[in-house]
Amino acid sequence: MLVKLRLNLLVVFTSLIAFFLASEGDVSWYAVLLLAAGGFLVTGAANTLNEVLERDFDKLMKRTENRPLAAGRMTVSEAILAAGFMSFIGISFLAFFNPLTAVLGMLSLICYAFIYTPLKRVTPLAVLVGAIPGALPTMIGCVAAQGELTALALVLFGIQFFWQFPHFWAIAWVGHEDYTKAGYYLLPSRSGERNSETGKHAFTYAFVLIPIGVLPWYLGVSGIVSMMLMVLLSVIYAFFAWQLYKKCTKEAALKLMFSSFFYLPLALLFLLIDKL
Repeated sequence: MLVKLRLNLLVVFTSLIAFFLASEGDVSWYAVLLLAAGGFLVTGAANTLNEVLERDFDKLMKRTENRPLAAGRMTVSEAILAAGFMSFIGISFLAFFNPLTAVLGMLSLICYAFIYTPLKRVTPLAVLVGAIPGALPTMIGCVAAQGELTALALVLFGIQFFWQFPHFWAIAWVGHEDYTKAGYYLLPSRSGERNSETGKHAFTYAFVLIPIGVLPWYLGVSGIVSMMLMVLLSVIYAFFAWQLYKKCTKEAALKLMFSSFFYLPLALLFLLIDKL
């Protein structure tokens, strides 16, 4: 619970898929394990620091009240020590690939723990800030394989970046009462309440994924089949966001949320399978 295991595994998964997509020739399984371990530890450190900073607010929400710090099963000093070890070892693992991979890993940790986390109680723009470290895993995977920022790294970053907005706003809509208790106002509407403005914003970001889904094919990374499947996925995702805009119901938000769970892993798997 300290490292937010399910979220952490998704981060590692997206980074590894990007690594495979960016690799040429045979892939070293030693490198795969090193990237997975490094990514897991850095993400775990960021999540741990997030829980340290939000421990008093986590107590106020049902979904987070049983976290180790909020429930009192772990002290702040123990958590900070764990985060320190995880970040040091994780960044060291990423540095085995190249310096830029380690720098991006550190940037992700700092941005998530020390910029996004405190901003959540100040402005809904925190979602925009949080989307940057949230999208860096794919870029880290590409840079680990290629040693530099490439067009593929930027495209994969863009896919994960724009995917996050409908995903996060759907979660924020469903858990609005809980978030409000803790003083988080994460929805994009000016009032901070649930209304059609959230659906409109979610649809806009989901719609942007349609042309972005064409770019891997344009770059020659994947074929026409995966391009068509990615466009179809994006259209479906945008449809559920549009439904939230039109209906403004919790049921519509749940459908958008569950569609977001499928979108990212399926999109990346389509690209990888097509390449293989």
